[in-house]
Amino acid sequence: MLMLAAVVLVAAGCGKKDQAEADDPQAAESIAPVISNTPPTFEVDATKLLTARLPVEETRAGWVRLFDEHTLFGWQIAAPANWRIESGAIKVDAGDTGLLCTSVPWQDFELRLEIKADEKTNSGIFLRTPLTPEDPATDCYEFNIAPADNPFPTGSLVKRLRSDADIKLDPQAWHLYEFRLVGDRLTVSINGQQVLDYTDPLPLAPGRIGLQHNAGAVAFRDIRIRPIGLEKLITDDLANWTQYPDMAGKFEMIEGGLLQVTDGRGQLESKESYDDFVLFAEAKTMSENLNSGIFFRCIPGETMNGYECQINHAIKDADPLAPADCGTGGIFRRSDARIVAASDREWFTMMLVANRSQVAAWVNGLQVTDWKDNRQADPNPRKGLRLEAGTLMIQAHDPTTDLLFKSLDVMPIAKPTQGAVEPGA
Repeated sequence: MLMLAAVVLVAAGCGKKDQAEADDPQAAESIAPVISNTPPTFEVDATKLLTARLPVEETRAGWVRLFDEHTLFGWQIAAPANWRIESGAIKVDAGDTGLLCTSVPWQDFELRLEIKADEKTNSGIFLRTPLTPEDPATDCYEFNIAPADNPFPTGSLVKRLRSDADIKLDPQAWHLYEFRLVGDRLTVSINGQQVLDYTDPLPLAPGRIGLQHNAGAVAFRDIRIRPIGLEKLITDDLANWTQYPDMAGKFEMIEGGLLQVTDGRGQLESKESYDDFVLFAEAKTMSENLNSGIFFRCIPGETMNGYECQINHAIKDADPLAPADCGTGGIFRRSDARIVAASDREWFTMMLVANRSQVAAWVNGLQVTDWKDNRQADPNPRKGLRLEAGTLMIQAHDPTTDLLFKSLDVMPIAKPTQGAVEPGA
């Protein structure tokens, strides 16, 4: 049984705790609309947070939530505004013009969210953006949400393409916005109607997802993303990996195209090296409190000398908010997972994004880690911030190790080419 403990969570910073609005019984997580560029703190219990996990069919397809419906974990505020959460939605209606951005960049992806905006609201969704863009004609894609008399009404890309789609939206209703951005092409639909198809002659490098406050009231909810373009590293012949037969751990392909990891200490090392990347894995632990991990930016050939994204579902005192050993999706010895969102003997998904010094991880669609390595640079990740490319390693921890991998896919994050501010720099 899960303990209904509560935890105070803050998104990429710290600030004074805001009192929940007493007159909103349906949204205990609501906060006073304070205008600030310091992310507010939120108190939430484990049961509420775990409800934000996605159904297995969606996580297997690669979807994760960017917004957990209760906190701004994983987001950064660029300018003072009254960003807040009410009834499972992010709301804003006062303060300076600016963005609420993801802490890590996204390259090629599908993005889905619901938006409700007043009739005169001017807002937008920013794609491949720095935290503080200067010119949407060159450093981001600004999909506008604006009245019909705006030079770029809803459905347009500011300074790039004016949409002529006939868009009529009820300001009292929620509307589904769907974005697909791959390479140089961006398509957008609202409520199933395609409103934009744009090809960029000078496509932008990866950047953040941003929600804009400009003028008027706007609300965002059910924000989820699925990266596109990951390549499979686990194949029947394990051709993408180097094995170490002198080590006790065993890595064998078994029936069903599964990778089985058993026995004592050992490692399976990728032949390719990666510095900034998106990684997706589906795995299952086959015993209680099993310990393993996926290492990244490893020094090639050394014994698991890299950052470790932990696999360990053990918790203390039946409380998912208290990982017993860093927690699945946490960065071992650096940043514990804020909640353990997976269980032993059940398939789970994990997504990991590493960009420069910023690392984010999701388990079963719920973000559990948002960590920046603030140590001095060092080629040895045990001693400091390693930005150099390194190998991936799957760990066999000890003689009790017994887990399965159904997939492990990866995509490098391209480097900026047009002067964009890189998240995690």
